[in-house]
Amino acid sequence: MEARKPVFETVVRPHRSLNAFGFRLLMGVLITANGAFGALMAARGAWPVTGFMGLDVLAVYIAFRLSYAQACAFERITIADSQFVVSQVDARGRVKEWRCPSYWANVGYDDDAEDHGILTVRSRGQEIEVGSFLHAEERSRLACQLREALHRARGYGAAG
Repeated sequence: MEARKPVFETVVRPHRSLNAFGFRLLMGVLITANGAFGALMAARGAWPVTGFMGLDVLAVYIAFRLSYAQACAFERITIADSQFVVSQVDARGRVKEWRCPSYWANVGYDDDAEDHGILTVRSRGQEIEVGSFLHAEERSRLACQLREALHRARGYGAAG
């Protein structure tokens, strides 16, 4: 039996504004600036400052590495064969999957300014939040895409 092509499929990833080249450039500038300032302080007799300048660079490096590790997380959203499937993969590779019949799925988007919008999918008393790491505008756009895809999926089910 041949599997049908999904009505909708997308992978949502956290946005990182600084690519690998930008990261290396930033670290180079930071090391150079801190090294020059540390050398100036050492020449003036304040040599302990150089150690703190090194800790400053190390802290920035660790923060960026942790941020890039979190970027490995993603969500795969698929609407196919009358199923709505959300697979959430965290930064460690653990998968959490949520399924429901696409006919009963309901996409909700609460654009409350305080929360910057919450995108949820509900079905028969169950609910999952989707795209929590996206910007509010991206979540709103994804909500519209999901609603349209569900509408198409329900149309295909009635015609098939």
